[in-house]
Amino acid sequence: MKRLKVITVDSDAITFENGVTLCSYHEDDCCENHWLGFADLEIKDFEGLQFDLTNDEFFKRIPGYGIELIPIHGHSVRIAGYGSNNGYYSSNLSLVLSNLGGKDRIFDITECQDRENF
Repeated sequence: MKRLKVITVDSDAITFENGVTLCSYHEDDCCENHWLGFADLEIKDFEGLQFDLTNDEFFKRIPGYGIELIPIHGHSVRIAGYGSNNGYYSSNLSLVLSNLGGKDRIFDITECQDRENF
């Protein structure tokens, strides 16, 4: 088990001490946007927490809301998912772990967002 600390949080991603980043991805088209709310977080939300990214149990899907990051010990951290489109475009949303030795891990989290159609 690898114990990793979060070293930075910004509006686009979370970065762990080994350089791995966690972000959301949606191929945007006109009139749509889908994302995880990393901008709602601060580095202090991760104080004292370590994560094991070697398996798929580092997060939990919360349909209609977002995701929950599950640390090895301590409190979990929830990240809201947002989305809007006019109903014509895709509402697909992915969670991506990048910088894993040239290979990304991608998880479908489409159901993990509060969506609006306009």
